[in-house]
Amino acid sequence: MDEKESISRRWFLQGAGAGVLIASGLPSRIAGAAAPSPKPNIVFILADDLGYADISCFGRRDYQTPNIDSLALDGLKLTDAYANSSVCSPTRFALLSGRYQYRFPGGLSEPIQDDKHGFPPDQPTIASLLRARGYATVLVGKWHLGLLPTFGPLKSGYERFYGLYTSHADYYNHEDTAPPTGTPDLYEGEVPCPRPAI
Repeated sequence: MDEKESISRRWFLQGAGAGVLIASGLPSRIAGAAAPSPKPNIVFILADDLGYADISCFGRRDYQTPNIDSLALDGLKLTDAYANSSVCSPTRFALLSGRYQYRFPGGLSEPIQDDKHGFPPDQPTIASLLRARGYATVLVGKWHLGLLPTFGPLKSGYERFYGLYTSHADYYNHEDTAPPTGTPDLYEGEVPCPRPAI
């Protein structure tokens, strides 16, 4: 191939690229004429012990779940998503990381009730990746992926957290019930925030 032919090809590719940009309207968007589409809101709900057909938009007929159904109607309804573990913490390892849960030492533990096993803070998570893209990230509810001071949602990509660090607590005293500790497991971020018993 001689130099003249090479320049000709380069010129053609540059011209074709410019044509695609002009046809797509990119220069007008760059100039601010058209606003980019807003990022979608993402609300991910993980419920322990919820069966596939336990909400009405997935087939439940003896009671209705209108608020959840509304989210499904106006959003994305996952029909072929499966938990890849039968227990809580390993499922959470997989969902948070996108990796097979048993690649993590804590993914082999159930229940996680100490600060030696848990989700590694240096592991990228769906929360940390979304946060890097400009999303606000919040976890409300159960963490159950290791205890403070080593592990926690604020160490794994979440900006805010309100909930419990252990596997379960009662709704009245917010105590871990297996066995009862006498100490509420209710936190805002990494600060205990006990609420009066209901």
